Amino acid sequence: MLLAGKTIGMAITGSFCTIPQVFPEIEKLVREGADVYPILSEKVATQNTKYGKAADIACALERITGKEPILTIVEVEPLGPQKILDALVIAPCTGNTLAKLAHGITDGPVLMAAKSTMRNLRPVIIGISTNDALSINAKNLGALLSTKHIYMIPFGQDAPLAKPCSLISDMRLLVDTVVAALDGKQLQPIIVDRKS
Repeated sequence: MLLAGKTIGMAITGSFCTIPQVFPEIEKLVREGADVYPILSEKVATQNTKYGKAADIACALERITGKEPILTIVEVEPLGPQKILDALVIAPCTGNTLAKLAHGITDGPVLMAAKSTMRNLRPVIIGISTNDALSINAKNLGALLSTKHIYMIPFGQDAPLAKPCSLISDMRLLVDTVVAALDGKQLQPIIVDRKS
């Protein structure tokens, strides 16, 4: 098992169409021996969308991980001082979350978990999913690509003609990216063909 004895935070933000791609990868984390702490952004925890109900997301995460999702800053805050997490994954990571992380904004449980993890010099792994990664958010992506302890799940354009500024990580590479990040390495290549 690649992650035996490792504790991984799994934070999910509101790229609702991408969330179903992440669940099989969380199951892989667990199969690889990781103790997974699910963390939900406020939007994911409270909003029902055409992609699913908030309660169903929370129930699925509890079933997969054996833990109730962490939903508030107060609940997530102890992860830092107690050095609970070996790594944090934010996937999917919206452009909004990406921008706030790049600017040091901590206004919700996901960003507090990121701050806590980075405070302990441990890896934060980002699985981007945003329509503006190659436009207004490009500067934030660039800033995080050059930030120590930040690693990216390899990403590519998901619809270059219809949505030329959109990037989505290949979530099938989540576990491999976590394993590499725990060894202080960025999984390569970082830019992949999303059509395959």
